Amino acid sequence: MSNPKKNSSEVKEPLIRIAKREKMSGGKTLLFYTLAIVIALIIGGFFILLIGKNPFIYYGKVIAGNFTNLIYLKHFIEKIVPLIITSLGISVAFRMKFWNIGAEGQFIMGALMSSTIIFALGNTPGWITVILALVFGVLGGGVYALIVGLLKVQLNSNETLLTLMLNYIALYLLGFLKKTNYYKQLGVGAFIDFKALPRNGWLATLGSGVFTIDISVFFAIGLVAFIFFYINYTKQGYEINVIGDSINTAKYAGMNVKGIILRTVFMSGAIIGLAGALQVMGTASNHMLSTGITSGVGWTGIIIAWLSRLNPVGILITSILMGMLENGSSVAESAMGISTASADVIQGLILFTVLAMDFFLRYKVIIRKKEKKENSVTEEVVK
Repeated sequence: MSNPKKNSSEVKEPLIRIAKREKMSGGKTLLFYTLAIVIALIIGGFFILLIGKNPFIYYGKVIAGNFTNLIYLKHFIEKIVPLIITSLGISVAFRMKFWNIGAEGQFIMGALMSSTIIFALGNTPGWITVILALVFGVLGGGVYALIVGLLKVQLNSNETLLTLMLNYIALYLLGFLKKTNYYKQLGVGAFIDFKALPRNGWLATLGSGVFTIDISVFFAIGLVAFIFFYINYTKQGYEINVIGDSINTAKYAGMNVKGIILRTVFMSGAIIGLAGALQVMGTASNHMLSTGITSGVGWTGIIIAWLSRLNPVGILITSILMGMLENGSSVAESAMGISTASADVIQGLILFTVLAMDFFLRYKVIIRKKEKKENSVTEEVVK
């Protein structure tokens, strides 16, 4: 007598599953991201076509709007400097998985604190005034971020929510101070505006005529090199990366996790505060505060940080590309009658396509293949 019996029961694989990829080479990664940007620009081209304009002419105008004359080039440089510095500050916190969404507020506090000390110093020699203003700008942004850092380490509060709310507190504080005698421009009737900074609080400039830019561009380039070295070749940078990977691992290794978080959060806000100080003391803002002093760099900086995968060199390149798009779109607006909001649409498309590409760089989708059924039965003979 014999009973048919299966040797083993097999677990059927799901139809679709996701598996982690092996790490790709730098060249392939760059190729994938370039492809993502090209896809975004193609989709953006269809968007431009839908509103009745030629996408090739539009993109041509956007590029030309940055380099065809010295005025365009000046505006382009003034646009990318705060983007680079702010994005670097955001990336430092993001590496530690501390989600600093408060760059707008920290930027405002940096600009406000540097303006406050410049007005207070009066006729103090220029080099002393500029140095102190930069220090106060760094402290303004750093301390403003540190408030959230302290709440995070002591009460485990949500840094995303707190940094977001502090943006609006800084903005409304700026609006209130605009009406006080210390900051407002007197003798202008019903119209109230901030008064301009005295000349001893201006940044040094290069060039002449229409092409006059301040030295903030050197701060931006220097910070890219500094942050790259700091993150990759210092003990402090290593600690940031370890905490970003696993707080428990950092604790097991004997690291002072709370101290590192506070130090890094202060550094993040300090860099962003420096960007605010440089902005208000430079030519881009005509050396004066305004309620629109940030021009949205805090939000754009988050996008740039993500697109560049928090890499300082990537931030430099991405800031240049985003700056070209934003600055050139204003020229395209006047030349073709297209709203500058189109640049925001294309910027959003770039973000989504790069994030999608980032997913496929890290993971692969596996579809189960159909298997041929085998009509084989193993029999066990019982004697």
